[in-house]
Amino acid sequence: MTLQSAASELSLLEEAAREAGALARSLLLKPLEVQSKGAAGPVTNVDFAVDAFLEEKLLGARPDYGWLSEETPDQPIRRIGKARTFMIDPIDGTAAMIGRAPQWTISIGIVEGERAFAGAVYNPMTDEMFVGAISHGATLNGRPAHVTTTDKLEGARMIAQLFRFTPKRWPTPWPKMDVIERQSIAYRMALVAAGLGDAALLFGFKHEWDIAAGAALVEAAGGVVTDLWGEPLRFNQYPARAPGVALSGAALHPLLIERSRAFPDPRATP
Repeated sequence: MTLQSAASELSLLEEAAREAGALARSLLLKPLEVQSKGAAGPVTNVDFAVDAFLEEKLLGARPDYGWLSEETPDQPIRRIGKARTFMIDPIDGTAAMIGRAPQWTISIGIVEGERAFAGAVYNPMTDEMFVGAISHGATLNGRPAHVTTTDKLEGARMIAQLFRFTPKRWPTPWPKMDVIERQSIAYRMALVAAGLGDAALLFGFKHEWDIAAGAALVEAAGGVVTDLWGEPLRFNQYPARAPGVALSGAALHPLLIERSRAFPDPRATP
């Protein structure tokens, strides 16, 4: 297959994300149909409708690409070994959407081999469009986006869940930080890519569809994305998940890893 240029991929991703956002907003004008996925949380008719739309839109444009989505049963034969694979969370932050909190996003990533290559994260309620690709740069609503150059944890804007930083959880307490909570994982990562936060930490296993777009955005914006022990993320695996994620600008990242590596590795739990 002939791989598309980064510019061509980003054009497709942005168009698909905006159209999916419009679809989601229109469906929210009617009562939601909410189901439970147990420990995986709620799912709605909006999640399924956006998933179906994106599959038709994206694979219609790139029929040779692989496919992985939260709302589509994973078929590894559809993705493993593909030169590029779409990784989709049709609604990232479904609980926020149900609660009408403007913290949910549409997350569309493209993985090339085992690396997150390009991504679009769109918040339909705030009309924030984050797009970026490796070696092509990142933008927020068309303007260049860059990670921050912060090199101290003290006073850093950490986009994460506040309870994760209680002193009893850590051998050495974290310094005082400005912890910003957002429900969508992709949104947290995109905000770091745009310099609207200095860092984000994601603890425990995270599905590849949650993080692929955000990982591409952060790298495209000049940042660093690894697991909590400083190892590179490898995508298009089976099972499709990563054991936690640390992301920030290059100067801050070693300070994150110095502390986050003390977190228990979920891979060590049977």
